[in-house]
Amino acid sequence: MSQVSNILKRDMELFFNDLDENPKISGNDPDVNLVADFTEYNPLHNGHFHCMKTAKHMFPSSLFVAIVPGLFERSGRGIPYILPRQIRAEIAISVGADIVVEGPPMGIMGSGQYSLCLCKMFKALNTDYIPRGYKPVEGMDEILKRINMGHHVAPKPYKIVDKTAGDIILKGKLEEDNYVITSFSNSLSKIGFDFKDKFIFVERIGGVSGTLIRESIMNNNFDEVMDMMPSKTIEVLKREIENDAIIYGIRDVVTILSTANDYSLEELSALNLFNDKLANNIIENRPFSSIDELEKAILHGFSSHFRQRVLSILENPVPKKLISQYIDNYPSVIRVLGYKNDECLEKFKKKVNNENISLFNDSIKH
Repeated sequence: MSQVSNILKRDMELFFNDLDENPKISGNDPDVNLVADFTEYNPLHNGHFHCMKTAKHMFPSSLFVAIVPGLFERSGRGIPYILPRQIRAEIAISVGADIVVEGPPMGIMGSGQYSLCLCKMFKALNTDYIPRGYKPVEGMDEILKRINMGHHVAPKPYKIVDKTAGDIILKGKLEEDNYVITSFSNSLSKIGFDFKDKFIFVERIGGVSGTLIRESIMNNNFDEVMDMMPSKTIEVLKREIENDAIIYGIRDVVTILSTANDYSLEELSALNLFNDKLANNIIENRPFSSIDELEKAILHGFSSHFRQRVLSILENPVPKKLISQYIDNYPSVIRVLGYKNDECLEKFKKKVNNENISLFNDSIKH
């Protein structure tokens, strides 16, 4: 069995273990400030590092907690990550994070679903501040001002609305980074989390190209991107390339084709993000002998990444009913992927609102 197949099998077990757990709400230590940043770190580059350094400079005595997406190792675009989450956590700790916790399984969720999970994690962590990078575009300053006033700002089709004030702030669509901010505001409002003055908005820096970074990794040549990432990121990437441990773009093809070829209409329709029309189209065009053939049978969805998300769901076939149950209970367990030292871990345990805290390495031994 391949490395990726092993990861997915293990993570499916973790998913069902978490599904059976109930969060144990606890008291917390209000004397400890906690800065929680959600970042994929795919991989950790200078933009991420700048955001971390800015927040740590503003609140030097706070715990800096990075929420790194976890189960199934698929991004919000449905695409396999470059490095497994425990390695991404290792890099984050090495450049300044105090604690790294596992975030939700982004690759098998819709954007609204994982935004809701992330915001429930912010609440469970008893978060004091949330750093977030943004791109300065016309109208964004007003959106950021309203959010830091604690207003319920929400993205709607082709507009951004302030539900608290009852007006439209911006007509048109936002780019992905800025859209995520409004999505967080919407989800935090829905769960009743007071985020007034909690966001630390950090203007995105230039000089970082994700495309060039990914190309450098696949070619094992970092000459053009040495100035785009901390030296620790490059060091770990070279180590993992040497160990043949890069998982970017690698899928469990056997499971994907098996699910697409063998599931009934009812079983396919029950999967997250699926409907009868999509399930019917797959059934009418099967059997499939390759991923390329299958992709052609996946109808266009609400985003340009829909097909990749569908592949991730076929790879990890979880019914939407169980995803809803998982979200309702999230986070039933706060899984720590890495930590700076024992003192930071103890402060973290006293701060958060959930007594179900486990270490990742302990979780995968059972």
